[in-house]
Amino acid sequence: MPSTDPEKGAPAASNASTHSSDEKGRASVVERASSEEKPVQPELYNPHMDVSGVDERKLIRKLDWYLVPWLSFLYLLAFLDRSSIGNAKLYNMEADLHIDDTQYNLALTIFFFSYAIFEVPSNVFLKRLRPSIWLSASMLLWGIMMTVQGLVHNYGGLLGMRWMLGMFEAGLFPGVNYYLSCWYKRSEFGLRAAIFFSAATVSGAFGGLLAAAISNMDGIAGKPAWAWIFIIEGLATVVAGAVSFWIIQDFPDNAKFLTEPERTVVIRRLQSDDQFSAAGETLKWKYIIQSLLDWKTWLAMLVYTGSDGPLYAFSLFLPSIISQVGFSATPANLLTVPVYVVACGFTCVIGYIADRRGGRGLINIGLLIVAAIGYLILIFSRDAALSYFAVYLAAIGIYPCIPNIVAWASNNVEGTYKRSVSLAMVISFGNINGAVSSNVYRGQDKPWYTLGHGIVLLYIGIGFITSVTYYVLLRRENARRDRGERDEIIKGVNDDRTDLAKNGTFSSVAEAKQEKGDEWSGYRYTL
Repeated sequence: MPSTDPEKGAPAASNASTHSSDEKGRASVVERASSEEKPVQPELYNPHMDVSGVDERKLIRKLDWYLVPWLSFLYLLAFLDRSSIGNAKLYNMEADLHIDDTQYNLALTIFFFSYAIFEVPSNVFLKRLRPSIWLSASMLLWGIMMTVQGLVHNYGGLLGMRWMLGMFEAGLFPGVNYYLSCWYKRSEFGLRAAIFFSAATVSGAFGGLLAAAISNMDGIAGKPAWAWIFIIEGLATVVAGAVSFWIIQDFPDNAKFLTEPERTVVIRRLQSDDQFSAAGETLKWKYIIQSLLDWKTWLAMLVYTGSDGPLYAFSLFLPSIISQVGFSATPANLLTVPVYVVACGFTCVIGYIADRRGGRGLINIGLLIVAAIGYLILIFSRDAALSYFAVYLAAIGIYPCIPNIVAWASNNVEGTYKRSVSLAMVISFGNINGAVSSNVYRGQDKPWYTLGHGIVLLYIGIGFITSVTYYVLLRRENARRDRGERDEIIKGVNDDRTDLAKNGTFSSVAEAKQEKGDEWSGYRYTL
């Protein structure tokens, strides 16, 4: 029997889309399930598929082996390629290219402009195209740019190659994080994001060792040591990019390494985790607009900035910082290795704890406090050993924050296109601040770089304040939904006329989930 309008006693379903003249200014009820819309997809993906023979634990292990190791290796190469200029600097690159400290910093800066500009469109294209094609082509092209960077003879050539390197690298980090979020539950994504990002810490350690080894090629074929660092690392990236066409998998609904029952289980798991769009979603401009208008996107951008700005300052200048407190080029590069090894271990452990125990927000706040202590020591210390200890604190505070924030932001956005745009916006805004942190360590501030450390500490303060704000607002919104203040009207289930104009009418719970995404009243944000 249809429900009745409590004001008139007439069946509510029959007049749900009419605008009564005596409602005194109320907006008309929006009928979402119009005949023009495509039919709502069933809540259960492949409802007739028998999945009783699929072992879920073995399936997850299978996903991990096929997805995470190779993608992590690609990011190792990406971070190695972008930050190896810090290692190359120690081998007379500035003198050979006749550039000063300011020009060197500008060469670092220009990378981040192209890197940030192309991240959002890259994520949209990744969703529209096959990841195996988009990610592999991007990597192949940036490998070429990296190789050519070792062939430049002047400042203009270095600037051009840094711009192109940033443009082609732009798609990897936001693209892979979005891609992995399409495979794993929200409570599983953090660890995979941490393992993937830990490649950045491994690249830091490996970069120091590799630069020290490649420096022995100085003079071969008339090329200096710094040029060979770029050439060797660039060629390795070209080879990896070419191979990636056959290794990178596509999205769950068409992954070739899974059987049809396995694909069904993967998507059903995501649907059970309130990822309603996992079964497929058509690109509409409204999804992009939703991301642009969502307060969570903009606040998460500031949260991420508070860690990403310090990350680039740390990775680009760590060899210089160590070298200026009493160590020459090769020992300084080698002393970066244990710092990154420790950071790698902490990054993976924090990712595991956040997935198992929750509390991504509180973990982020705690990590930023540790990083702040490290930079306070760096500001006031005038002892080389104490400063070296402080870089460990800085590393274990900054590096685990990056995947934790990415997972935190991703966990709180539903809708495949909306999430792809939101993640790209968060990451690109953080990366553009690399343009700032690339210029904070000035030559005249040697050896203690007090100004640079102070600016990085300011970034950490921004991250701390916005993390607390993000956590508090998400907690309040969950409480409102627990109290029923965000309930939708489902036609034929509950027709409270007071709420109709405010929330609209949906023909089913499934439709409300798909249309509203993370704004659906049954969705709970990850704290």
